[in-house]
Amino acid sequence: MCYAIALGLIGDTTWTLAVFFIETFLLTALGGATAGHRLIRVKVVNFQTGANPTFRQSFIRTVLLCLVVTAITYDENGRGIHERLSGTRLFDLRKPSV
Repeated sequence: MCYAIALGLIGDTTWTLAVFFIETFLLTALGGATAGHRLIRVKVVNFQTGANPTFRQSFIRTVLLCLVVTAITYDENGRGIHERLSGTRLFDLRKPSV
């Protein structure tokens, strides 16, 4: 999606990572989910409170996502390093809460 936005709006695909950064940071900070998260029904939440992440958490998470290595490196609980360092986690909206 970011590739298409960069090509369509800017006319140059070299801006794809910048579009990804802006889209991910803003949508996560404001609504807790990117377009892809909404599609598969997951949400980014604050690890301790379960609320929407703060702007700081969203910024840290997005920077680390752009580094890729932190997004593909997981701990024993299945949380990516980008989630641990930002204090966030993914919440599955498909599972009924108890």
